[in-house]
Amino acid sequence: MRAVLLVPVILVPLLGLAGAVSPAAAQGQAPPSSQAPPAPARTPSPVTTNPFLGGVPVGTATRDALSLSILDAINRALEHNLGVLMAEEGIGRARGTRWRALSGLLPTVTGRVSETRQQLNLAAFGFPLPAGIPSLVGPFNVFEARVYVTQPVLDLHALNDARAEAHNIAAAQFSYKSARDLVVLVAANAYLQALAASSRADSARAQVQTAEALHTQAVDLRQNGIVAGIEVLRAEVQLNTERQRATAARNDFEKAKLQLAHIIGLPLGQSVRLMDELPEVPVPEMTLEQALDRAYQTRPDYQAAAARVRAAEAARAAIVGEGLPSVHVDANYGDLGLSIPDSHSTFSVVGAVNVPIFQGGRTRGRLLEADADLRDRRAQLEDLRATIYYDVRTAFLDLQASGEQLQVATSARQLAAAQLTQARDRFAAGVTGNIEVVQAQEAVALANEEYISALYLYNVSKAVLARGLGVAEELVRQFLGGVR
Repeated sequence: MRAVLLVPVILVPLLGLAGAVSPAAAQGQAPPSSQAPPAPARTPSPVTTNPFLGGVPVGTATRDALSLSILDAINRALEHNLGVLMAEEGIGRARGTRWRALSGLLPTVTGRVSETRQQLNLAAFGFPLPAGIPSLVGPFNVFEARVYVTQPVLDLHALNDARAEAHNIAAAQFSYKSARDLVVLVAANAYLQALAASSRADSARAQVQTAEALHTQAVDLRQNGIVAGIEVLRAEVQLNTERQRATAARNDFEKAKLQLAHIIGLPLGQSVRLMDELPEVPVPEMTLEQALDRAYQTRPDYQAAAARVRAAEAARAAIVGEGLPSVHVDANYGDLGLSIPDSHSTFSVVGAVNVPIFQGGRTRGRLLEADADLRDRRAQLEDLRATIYYDVRTAFLDLQASGEQLQVATSARQLAAAQLTQARDRFAAGVTGNIEVVQAQEAVALANEEYISALYLYNVSKAVLARGLGVAEELVRQFLGGVR
């Protein structure tokens, strides 16, 4: 059994990815039964559709295995995980949309240079001409070089539209922060799962060694006439069972490392070696009320939802502004003449008040849509507020329960080991058959599995609480050290 599992760590997955999940669901397996644990189930991996479960491979694989600590895994995930990269690009898209909205408030400047040769028929334009004067004028040249400027002076629609996009940028930034927190938890959880799978593989190898020793012991006792031949047969069946479990556990460990490599964007084909030591992460000391207050202040997903409500309010105000008067100034300045040497400066300045009178219900329809969108955003915010409340309360309950389970599992493992030792001594003395030894060995395997699962649940419960408070990345930096 790896010593690493003796140390509590902050490893968190919340692979609901849209929010927290319970530790049992995050573990991805059923709790141990009252019987001996079966070999881990091996199911084909589904196609990854969640961006947080994928990463962009960067670099070239090396021949030697890469030593990977939990902090290394988190740092690589923050750089190369697909979910973080997509969230970061979301900020860029929001900024681009805001610049388009700002264009409605900023001056528009265009320039135009033209050289025209034309001939006009004045009679076609209704000019009365005396008899004998031809109606055709030209051909002649016209040269013009002009700059046009349009500046909104008062446009409530454009002003509130820009405000709405500013709030959308804030929401995108908060969403990016939330994505980073989630990736920290996903990467740490994948690392913990790999360590747990390694511990199960080590435990399975130890069980194989024990089964081999028991088989050898049974053969020796049979040759000395102390036990019957069925004892040897029973020991051999148990040995084959343990070998099968060891193979399955080793395969699960390799698959766990592959999943970790995918999440953190390791080069394709890069082998990894996990570090055995992890620092202890204490449980935050705070009451439920303090935890809720902190969560409402720091949860980036809650702040993002609040920013989206403000954006919807500004968008509604922008639609109302479409029905209000707006003031614009249009100006132009340039040279006009028959040719460049003959051109003269001309200009024009126009101030206009545009008053919408009838738009065929367009503004009314858009306002109804904006009202519905605003109600949706507010409902989502309130739902998220309730979700945070239940997340934090659930995290407190799971933390307490998983801590108690870990204490019981630790004691049960020690008792199972002592039971196996006594059963082997009794079998060697000829007091009992090796069926008692096989049962004790199954009890040891079950106790080890329960201990690994209990420790995993305890670590996940601490991490779920950190995620619920919205400080996952900060806690990692605080307790694991290092910066991005």
